[in-house]
Amino acid sequence: MIRWSVLLFALLISAPALYRYVLDEIDLTEVLIRFLIAVPVAAVLLAGLRFITSGYGRTEEPGSPVTPTPGEAPAEPEPPA
Repeated sequence: MIRWSVLLFALLISAPALYRYVLDEIDLTEVLIRFLIAVPVAAVLLAGLRFITSGYGRTEEPGSPVTPTPGEAPAEPEPPA
C-alpha cells in the first residue's frame, strides 16, 4: 500500500507540470506521465529519510544496575612510572 505522504510529495514534485497544464502549455498525458515518474522517486526519497531518522529519539536500555555502597571511595588509576 502506498503512503499518503508519498503521493503528496509526488504531487509537490510534479506541481510545475500541473501549473503548465493550467496555463495550457502542455498536454494532460504529459502531466500524468510526470506524476507517475514522480511517485517512485518520492517513495525512494521518503524511504531514505525514514531510514536515516529511524534511530533518532530512541533511548537505549541502561546497562546492568549498580548499587553504590556508601563510604567507599572510587578507585583511582595508578600514575605511570
